[in-house]
Amino acid sequence: MEYNINQLAMITGYTTRSLRSFIKDGSLNGEKIDGVWMFTEEDISAFLNAPVVRMGLSSKQQSLVYDFLADTDKKVNRICVVLDFPVSDEEAREVMEFFSQEINNRCHDCAFKYLKEGKISRFVLSGVEDEVSALMSAYYSR
Repeated sequence: MEYNINQLAMITGYTTRSLRSFIKDGSLNGEKIDGVWMFTEEDISAFLNAPVVRMGLSSKQQSLVYDFLADTDKKVNRICVVLDFPVSDEEAREVMEFFSQEINNRCHDCAFKYLKEGKISRFVLSGVEDEVSALMSAYYSR
């Protein structure tokens, strides 16, 4: 499967502008197809495993959880879920693909981050309670 720059931004938490900077400096490889940057799973895996990127991803994951906890003025029920899966890189890509597709298709107010920490793949989902609950149900019923 290939991912576009907007999907990669959603997964990593980096802005599309930052991702374009990574492309420019050679940290992220991809291919421009009909004016749209596209990335293979191999491109993304190499990018996510670069030390400077891993540090940034870790910070972004932590900030997602911290921002969730720090927001004491929520207007609707919201939840934040941290999933740690001891899975292979291939299984992690499948989980990442599932959540990125489902969030694009069914969520209006969800955030999703992914980071590989040694043998653990960490996925953080945050958003409106109903949407995140539906995502989790869809994942575990597949």
